[in-house]
Amino acid sequence: MTSDPHPRTIVVGAGPAGLTGAYQLAKRGQPVAVFEETAAIGGLSQTAQRDGWRFDIGGHRFFTKVPQVEALWQEILPSEDFLLRPRMSRIYYRGRLFDYPLRAMNALRGLGLTEAVRCVGSYLWAQLRPPKDVSHFEGWVTARFGRRLYLIFFETYTEKVWGVPTRTLRADWAAQRIKNLSLFGAIKNALLPRRNQRSITSLIEEFQYPKYGPGMMWERCAERVEKLGGTVTTGARVATVHREAGAAVAVTVVGADGPRRMDADHVLSSMPLPALILAMDPPAPPEVIEAARGLKHRDFLTVALVVPEEFGFPDNWIYIHTPGVAVGRIQNFGSWSPFLVQDGRTCLGMEYFCNAGDELWATPDADLVALATVELERLDLVRAGEVGAGYVVRMPRAYPVYDEGYQERVEIVRRWLTEAVPNVHPVGRNGMHRYNNQDHSMMTALLAVENILDGAGHDVWAVNVDEEYHEEGASAAAPSDDPHGDGPRGTS
Repeated sequence: MTSDPHPRTIVVGAGPAGLTGAYQLAKRGQPVAVFEETAAIGGLSQTAQRDGWRFDIGGHRFFTKVPQVEALWQEILPSEDFLLRPRMSRIYYRGRLFDYPLRAMNALRGLGLTEAVRCVGSYLWAQLRPPKDVSHFEGWVTARFGRRLYLIFFETYTEKVWGVPTRTLRADWAAQRIKNLSLFGAIKNALLPRRNQRSITSLIEEFQYPKYGPGMMWERCAERVEKLGGTVTTGARVATVHREAGAAVAVTVVGADGPRRMDADHVLSSMPLPALILAMDPPAPPEVIEAARGLKHRDFLTVALVVPEEFGFPDNWIYIHTPGVAVGRIQNFGSWSPFLVQDGRTCLGMEYFCNAGDELWATPDADLVALATVELERLDLVRAGEVGAGYVVRMPRAYPVYDEGYQERVEIVRRWLTEAVPNVHPVGRNGMHRYNNQDHSMMTALLAVENILDGAGHDVWAVNVDEEYHEEGASAAAPSDDPHGDGPRGTS
C-alpha cells in the first residue's frame, strides 16, 4: 500500500453532488480528488451509450428555482448545448391515457360515467369515514382521493416502484411528491371561474435539456475539475475512512492498482449513507451500524427498445398503471432530444423496478429484452415484430426508501457523524438518504463547500425540507410530477 503525503479534500462519487463540490473546491484553488466506484461519470444522471443510442437513466428535467444551481448549469455548458423541451407525461391505464399530473375532470371522464360516480362516492365516503391511520402512503392518499382513485392511480404504480405494500411507505414521501392536492380541490378549481380559484401550484411547462443527455453536463464538469488541477478517477472505490481524535484523517481507495491510503482534511461523501458508516475505521458504535444497515434502497433497470419513429409518443414518459405487466414507466428518448436517437427510429426505455440480486435483476439481458418486447406489444404501444435492437442498463441504489423508521435511523447516523467525524460531509441523494432531485443534491454540495472553506455553518440537512417542489409555479391544480423520482426529478 502506498501513501500520499498531500492533504486534500477527498470527494466520494462523481454524480451531481460530488462533482459540484469538487468543481467549487477546484475553482477556489483547493486540492481535490474525486473517486467514483463505477466506470461512468454522472451517477444516476449519467447518459448511457450503446451502438450510437443514448439513454437518460430515469429522465432528468433541467429546471430549478435555486439561482446558484441555474448559474452553475449555465457556467458548465454553453447555451448552444441546451435544448428547450416541452414537459409532458401521462398515465396509461387499460388502454387509455390520462393527464399527469392527475386532473380530476380528465380522470373522471376517461374512466367513464359509472366508474366516475363510484370514484366520487368513494371520495365522499372517505370524507365521512376517513382512514384512521394517515401516517402511511395508502391512508394519506385515500383520505385525499378516496379508495377507488387510490387503487386506480396510486397503488399499482407505487408498489411496482417500491416493491412493498403502500402501508409500509411513510406519508412524508407522499406529502413531498403529491403536495396538497385533493379530489375536491381539483374539481373545485376545474369548475369555478379563475378569479374564484384559490392559489395552488402546477408544474412548469418546459425545461432545459442538454442535447446529448444529462451525462453531458457531468462529463464536462469533470473535465473542468481536472483543468483546474483536481483529479477524477473512475473504477476506484473508497473502501475505508480512517478516523482519529474526533476527525477523519485519511481514506483507503481500492482501484486497478490496488489499495492506496490518502490523507484528507475533509471528506465530501455522496456514497450511500450506510456504506459510509460501514467504511469507518475504527468502526462506528453498534447502534449506529444497526441504524445504517436498516436504511434501504430500491434499484431499477432500463430495457431500451429500438422501434420505428411512428411508435414514439410526445410524452417524456408515460406511467404504466395497467395491471398484468411488470414495466412501471416508459420513456421516449426521442422526446427528450433528437440527438439521443437516430433518423427514422426512436428508442423507448422500459423501466423496471427491482432489488439488486433478485430474479428480475439477475435475468440475462436477452431475456429482459424479450420480456420488454412482449409487454410493449401487450400494451398495444407497438405492433408485433416492430421492435429492433434492445439494450439493458442496470442502476443500483437508485432510490432511498422511506419506510417505517427510516427517519429515526437517519437521525442516529447523522448525529454520530456530526459528533465523531465533523469533517465528513454527506451530500446528495444517496449520501443523505433523502429523495433529493438533481438541483437539491447540487445545493447540498454548494453549501458543504462553503462550510469547509468559509466556516459558514449551513445546515445542509435543511435543503429540500418543507420547500415548494422545484418544478412548481403558480397556476392550476397538480400534484408533483414524478412519484419515484428522479429522476428521478427535475432534474431526477
